[in-house]
Amino acid sequence: MSPTPPSVEAGLDALRTAALLRELTAGMVATDDFTRALEHLVRTSQQAVPGAAWSSVTLLHAGSPGSVVSADPSAVDLDQAQYATGGPALTAIRRREVVRSGELRGETRWPRWTPTACARGVRGVLCVPVDVDEHTIGSVNFYATRPGVLTDAQQMTAEVLAEHAGLLLAAVRDRERQAALAAEIDEALAYGDVISQAIGVVMSQRGCGPAQALEVLRAASETLAIPLPDVAERLVATVDRSVSR
Repeated sequence: MSPTPPSVEAGLDALRTAALLRELTAGMVATDDFTRALEHLVRTSQQAVPGAAWSSVTLLHAGSPGSVVSADPSAVDLDQAQYATGGPALTAIRRREVVRSGELRGETRWPRWTPTACARGVRGVLCVPVDVDEHTIGSVNFYATRPGVLTDAQQMTAEVLAEHAGLLLAAVRDRERQAALAAEIDEALAYGDVISQAIGVVMSQRGCGPAQALEVLRAASETLAIPLPDVAERLVATVDRSVSR
C-alpha cells in the first residue's frame, strides 16, 4: 500500500482537530459547572493525543497551587507532586509557554520530579498553558509511556485545543458565577420583603443590578457584624424617615 500523500494527511489532521473542537464545545456549552467542564476537557484531550497514556489539567488559583483534574489517579499524583518539587506543568504555567520532553530519561530540568515520573513508567510529557480568567491559569498535560510519541504535530493539536478550551472555560466560569449570584439573591429574598426593599434601595442609589446591590448589603453586614436582615431593615427605615420629612 502506498503511503498517504502529505497534503491528504494534513487534511485528515485538520478534520480530526475540527471534530475534537466540536466535541469540546458541545460538552462545555451544555454545563455551568466548572468541575464538569474540566472533566470533559480531560476526556477530550485524551482523544486529541493518541500517543498519550494519560491527560490532566493543573490549575493555579490566584497564584497559589489549586487543583488537578484527571480520569487517572497516576496523572493526579504526578501533577500534585509538582507543587512540592517543581515540574513541567508548573513550568508551563509560570512561563506561559509549551513544555515538552520526548524522553524523560536523562531530562535535567526537573531533577526532583523526573525520577518519580520515570518510576511510574512515564517517558514523555507535554504541557500546554491555558488561561481561564484573571484569577485562574493552568496547563493541559499529556503523559506518554513510550519515548518519542509526543510529536510536533501533536503539540500543535494540543495548543489549538488548549486555546479553545481557555475561552470555553472562561464562559463556563462566568455562567457558574451568574448562577451562584442568582441563588444568593433568591436566598436573600427568602428572608422577607425587607431584603427585597433594601436591594431596591441600593439599586436606586447606586444605579446597579440586584446582584451588586446584594453584595453591598452583604459587605455592610460583615463590616458592621450585624445580620443581613437587620442591615436591610435599618436601611429601609432610614429611607422611610427621609421620605416622610
